[in-house]
Amino acid sequence: MKIRSSILILLTVILSAAVFTACKISYSFTGASIATNVKTFSVDYFSNRAKLVNPNLSQQFIEGLQEKLIKQTSLNQIKENGDLEFSGQITEYDVKPMNISQGDLAAQNRLTITVKVKFTNNKDHESDWEKSFSAYEDFNSNSSLNDVEDELVRLIIIKLTDDIFNASIANW
Repeated sequence: MKIRSSILILLTVILSAAVFTACKISYSFTGASIATNVKTFSVDYFSNRAKLVNPNLSQQFIEGLQEKLIKQTSLNQIKENGDLEFSGQITEYDVKPMNISQGDLAAQNRLTITVKVKFTNNKDHESDWEKSFSAYEDFNSNSSLNDVEDELVRLIIIKLTDDIFNASIANW
């Protein structure tokens, strides 16, 4: 009886492994669902077309997106023509007053960054898309943008790259 249940368990494990091996999509604990024939990615330069320009933003954003893809997937980064390609432009970098208090003074300001992204899956063009992603962080109006800008940009880039990753790799 014990041998029979052991054989049954062993057969179940072998069949499960065969089924998962036959799948064309690999899954990871990060939420990535990547076809097994997709091996590489490339991130093109994102030009900064915003009215207000942060001179370091393009490079910081590109590095943030590359880092996200490297850490969250097993894909290899190449300079151009990856199986998955990311390109686009920064379209908005804006500070607006928020939470107007007494005397028409803003209690907080909001830094918003918007990025237009073109995602190309060279292994399955049906999953290609072009979308805009926006994220923001609020900061105290008593602080100048120069004092808080580096940290706000860092936090916003994390939000943007999470959203882009979810839309492209995690298929959310």
